[in-house]
Amino acid sequence: MTERFTGNFTQQEPIPDAGIEAALSVLRHGRLHRYNVAAGELSETALLEQEFAAATGARFALAVASGGYALGCALRAVGVGPGDRVLTNAFTLAPVPGAIASVGAVPVFVEVTESLVIDLDDLAAKLDGAKALMLSHMRGHLCDMDRLMALCDAGGVVVIEDCAHTMGAAWDGVPSGRHGAVGCYSTQTYKHMNSGEGGLLVTDDEEIAARAVILSGSYMLYERHLAAPGPEVFERVKYHTPNVSGRMDNLRAAILRPQLALLDDQVRRWNERYRVVEDGLRDTPGLTVVERHEKETYVGSSLQFLLLDWAPDLVQEALARCADRGVELKWFGGAEPVAFTSRYDSWRYAESVPMPASDRILAGIVDMRLPLTFSLEDCAQIARIVRAEVSAVWQQG
Repeated sequence: MTERFTGNFTQQEPIPDAGIEAALSVLRHGRLHRYNVAAGELSETALLEQEFAAATGARFALAVASGGYALGCALRAVGVGPGDRVLTNAFTLAPVPGAIASVGAVPVFVEVTESLVIDLDDLAAKLDGAKALMLSHMRGHLCDMDRLMALCDAGGVVVIEDCAHTMGAAWDGVPSGRHGAVGCYSTQTYKHMNSGEGGLLVTDDEEIAARAVILSGSYMLYERHLAAPGPEVFERVKYHTPNVSGRMDNLRAAILRPQLALLDDQVRRWNERYRVVEDGLRDTPGLTVVERHEKETYVGSSLQFLLLDWAPDLVQEALARCADRGVELKWFGGAEPVAFTSRYDSWRYAESVPMPASDRILAGIVDMRLPLTFSLEDCAQIARIVRAEVSAVWQQG
């Protein structure tokens, strides 16, 4: 009898009880706005920022309305403006070039390698004339951050890290988001902490931090932040920094604080599931497992593999056969955007040139979520189904 998976690839775990109780407390007192506090009260949002700064080792942290807002806020805070060239990965998601375009800057795409990270040789060739690099740690894959930072520092290019998929990850022991000038994170439902929507950014630069706070809509209430620079820094920048409101509220912060306390254990659980699927897919005919660098500490909340040089119709057949057996896979090789699987040439507001080497890799990328609602046996079953169906199509092709 052919086995079929019956789990749900988009079903997250419930919010921890402590988060539910904290949210109810906020709802009962009604002070949802981050700056609406009682005498002597510290807001949930300010406390989250303080705790996130401590968790990442950053001097400053800011909680905002979404990961995408964090990206745009970071660009403005480092001084990127209309006409500036901003480098970014050819393999990323739409909010990254969208953030660049939203400030009037020009996205310049950099090639992707078979390890699904930015091509550092191509990056080196494109640094001249660039103002910044918005580095997407796409689907949780970290490049050689030592070499990347050496290149960008030598070229005078500011690095902003998109850590939407790497909260809790690290390169050579340094947390993701802590190599560049700014690290940006998401707390959207499918990320590593869940508030529906939300984001965080961290930095060690006091003027970037002060600009970000004002940009987020502080209305000169910056003294109510616990992970921000002193008032003298705000005095230097407050008259030259616009309000582009995008604050996080106390309700979402209350939900997130208990999740932050559990993050290390959640990372361990994700990686257990990831390794079960990865081991089950190894040596599948026609399928390439994406190997991880020894210096990379990853968070396996999703898994990607490559069907390199497959004809598009065969890739689609393999995915359809897996779907018939309950395994939901996404493909980055489609000519048209589907759900989140758009490509650099899908974003027609951002001019691009053909990138044949990256096109070959994008045409082979298959992606699956691994929510913590899956058991280890679920993960083993998923791997068996994918292995069987990919092998069958490979043989017939």
